[in-house]
Amino acid sequence: MPPDTVPGPLPRACVDPASTAPLLDAARVVAAIAARHAAASDVRRRLHPEVVEALVEAGFAAHFAPTRWAGRAGSFGELTAAVAVVGEGCASAAWTASLWAYTARFAAYLPAEGQAEIWEKGPDTCVVSALAPTGDVRAVPGGWQLSGRWPYTSGVDFSDWALVRGPGVPGGDPGRFFALPRDAYDIQDTWHNVGMRATGSNTLVVEDVFVPEQRSFLVADMVGGQGSDSPARCHNVPLLAVNGLTFAAPVLGSARGALVSSARWLADKQDVHGRPVGRSPAVQTAVARAAGEIDIAEMLLGRIAAGADDDAAVTGAQVARNGRDAALAVELMTSAVDRLFRSGGTRAQSDSHPLQRAWRDVHAAGSHVALQFDSGAEAFVDHLLASV
Repeated sequence: MPPDTVPGPLPRACVDPASTAPLLDAARVVAAIAARHAAASDVRRRLHPEVVEALVEAGFAAHFAPTRWAGRAGSFGELTAAVAVVGEGCASAAWTASLWAYTARFAAYLPAEGQAEIWEKGPDTCVVSALAPTGDVRAVPGGWQLSGRWPYTSGVDFSDWALVRGPGVPGGDPGRFFALPRDAYDIQDTWHNVGMRATGSNTLVVEDVFVPEQRSFLVADMVGGQGSDSPARCHNVPLLAVNGLTFAAPVLGSARGALVSSARWLADKQDVHGRPVGRSPAVQTAVARAAGEIDIAEMLLGRIAAGADDDAAVTGAQVARNGRDAALAVELMTSAVDRLFRSGGTRAQSDSHPLQRAWRDVHAAGSHVALQFDSGAEAFVDHLLASV
């Protein structure tokens, strides 16, 4: 099988509920398309237009859009499973799919007039986000004047709108998000990273743009999961309860794809004595341990998603545990891919081999600030100590 053909299924853990079938079916189509273009997209540092079109048609941009704008207001479990499927074919495509979906969830905190502008043409609007609090914001009659640079804005080359975060003012405005139509910002080609290259996470640039009041909302509302006029569960969950899922789900897909690629290679490979490499006890131990680590990570992410979808109120203990679990899941998956990459030997290091791309992508994604275990551990232990 060619190295960029989408991997076939292996036994899965717990994030493929039957209710996710429509999005999962669409995700499998996207994964096959993304896999065909994965190597070239990695070199070009941007997704192929066919992949972008497939992501939109599958419904990722519309997944968390409010139903009042013909969106799906879908579940976290459904999205996590679908993003992971896409990640088996291309981690960058999965990352883009996840961020488009979650940014639409953020946009649901805008006033109704602002939401109407974003989804004027339908729920498939591609909205990107820049969460770093930067830029220069100045209050003016009817809104704000905004300037600044927001690096690492994934998927921005194919965006219709963007949400950028402005800094808070001591003793004043605590910080806001601002919605910008595509003609209000420029893009600078600054994304030259070792991994997740096809996400095209370039720099969004704004030069003295007026933002009316209806295109802004408080950061605190989104973080707290309050202030949205939508009654849907997905629009009333605190950010930190689910933020790790946004970035961990693509890693899950990449790790599962790496496992399949490794298994296929080991099935055919022989050592210098003509013995099957897959029969080596050391290799078997490495692959089995990697598969177990990926399954454990999937279970952790499945628990986060299930709790977020539950009708019960999200507790502080749950938020603290979810942050810990998402970071731990990514550490486990990074360890798994490391094992598989080492087992692949020199061949896996070839530019044409999908294992080396998975290895680069998993390490790059795992460095995201939302997936650092130290931060998750601090929040978890602080809550644990406060509860005893």
